Parts: sequence; structure tokens; C-alpha cells
Amino acid sequence: MQSVERYRNNFLAYLEEKTIRKEPKSLYEPYAYILGLGGKRLRPVLTLLATDLFGGNYKDAMDAALGVEVFHNFSLVHDDIMDDAPLRRGKQTVHEKWDVNTGILSGDAMLINAYQLFEAYEGDTFKTLVKLFSRTAIEVCEGQQYDVDFEDRDEVTIAEYLKMIQYKTAVLLGCALKMGAIIAKATPENQKLIYDFGLSLGTAFQLQDDYLDAFGDPKTFGKQVGGDIIENKKTFLYLKSLEFGTKEQKKQLKDMFSIQPANPASKIEAVKTIFTDTGAVAATKEEIHTYTNAAFDALENIEISKDSRAILRTFGQDLMQRTV
Repeated sequence: MQSVERYRNNFLAYLEEKTIRKEPKSLYEPYAYILGLGGKRLRPVLTLLATDLFGGNYKDAMDAALGVEVFHNFSLVHDDIMDDAPLRRGKQTVHEKWDVNTGILSGDAMLINAYQLFEAYEGDTFKTLVKLFSRTAIEVCEGQQYDVDFEDRDEVTIAEYLKMIQYKTAVLLGCALKMGAIIAKATPENQKLIYDFGLSLGTAFQLQDDYLDAFGDPKTFGKQVGGDIIENKKTFLYLKSLEFGTKEQKKQLKDMFSIQPANPASKIEAVKTIFTDTGAVAATKEEIHTYTNAAFDALENIEISKDSRAILRTFGQDLMQRTV
């Protein structure tokens, strides 16, 4: 069993080896660019880690881990286009550095290449991995569409919002972990439990991301702080503010989410004040805590060693203490 950092470093070396550099450059340079922007590499690390935890060899999971990471970055390229986001990990987004058409086509190539990476596996393992990956990929697309739809809807429930973030973000963490379990030939019950661990942790992770989008440090967050507010996204913070707020606070919040001022800074600060004053910030932190605990409850039932369980618990705790 290696440290998380060793898994990450080994994956980065494999990523560098496998990064496509060929003609036409206008297709593959943006592909290499987004993969080279860094990031936490959470998903591939989880695939490698899970493979080892269930008695497999993490090296056998490299292609699956890379497939998950390529797909994740494909989704970021297209999400950034849809959101018209200027920054990703503190750098220009692909469509800003090149153009929208290049971003769309390079993203398409990434999606296709992600599927090609699973061709390294044979028989039942290949079939099971691709079936899981395909289900997850369509759920991510559904989650993104829910996110878009919510922008134009007057009413969104908390349950609908949680489903959206689970599809858009959490299912890919569960998928990454379950792929490692599949490659290591873990029992179906353990495969389900490790997926549930990832799903709950991923939900907590996205709620934390929503919080940091509004209240994170611009120097460390890597994205435009207040981006969700600028885009009028109905996040957990927004929905809880409507649930807890006074009549005047609700009216003020809805009014601000119906405008796009030339200088968004004042809007961002006013909305953040409402988020805090209504108790939405405290409620969001509590929900993060709830889903983190649900992940650890699933972890307790997985048939792995005590030391292995401790590694996953530490990983989850470190993830939820992030500021970026």
C-alpha cells in the first residue's frame, strides 16, 4: 500500500507518458493543455487506491484511472463553455485561450479517448467497467442539464438540487472507486459499499465547492469567486436562504438573481450577506458534515483491513478540510 501522494505521482508520470501529442495540433494541444493544468487528481488516485485496498495491483488500474480523469476534464471543458467561465484552476479556460469551436471538438476527442482507454481490459472486466462508465457518463450529462434547467426555473427543491449535484459530481467519485474494486475483483457487496462511500463523499465535496465558490479565498480557489452568484445559480446556499429568510430577504435575493449588473462585485457581496444572515451558511456546513459522516458510515462496513479503512478515512477528512 502506497501513500496518496505516491499514487498521485505515479499517475502523473503515466499521464505524461500517455498524453496525446500529434496532428492536428489544433485538436490535441487544448486536450493536453487542460490535462496539464493540474488539479487534485482525486478520481484517478481513488481508482488506484481502491485497487490496492481490495488486493489488486494499482498498476493494472492505470488505464481506467486515466479514462476517468480524461472524462472529468472533458466535462470541465464543456462546462466552462456553457458557463462562459474565464478561469479554470487559475488559468484561462480552453475556449478563452482558443475558441468555442476548438473547445467543443477537443472535448469530443477527449470523451472518445476515455472510452478507448478501457480497451486495455478484457472479458467480464471490460464489460463491467464500460457499463459502469457509460451509466456514470450519462448521469453526469443529466446532472449538467438539471443545472442548466434550474437557472430558468423559479422553484427548485432541496431534493432536486441534491440529485443534480450527485449526478454532476458525486457519481464520478463513486465510479472511480468502484472501478478499482472491479479491477481487483472485490465482491459485489464491497463494490457497492465503496461506490456509496464515494457518492456520499462526492456530495459533501460538491456542497463544499458551492460554499467555497462564494466564500473561498480568490488566491487559492483557482476559479472566479462568486461565479455561481454571477450566473444566478440556485445553489444549496441560495435555496436555504429562501427557506430561512424573511419576506424582505427573499424578495431582495430573488431580485438580485434576476439581474446581471455591469459591476458584479456589489451583487456578490450583497448576496453573501444574505447567505450569512439567513443561516444558510451554517445549514450548508451542517449538510456537508452530514454527507461526510454518511460516507464514513459506509466505509465502516467495507471488508478491508483496519489500516486500509484508516487510509480512506484520512483521505476523506483531508478532502473536506480543503480551502481550494
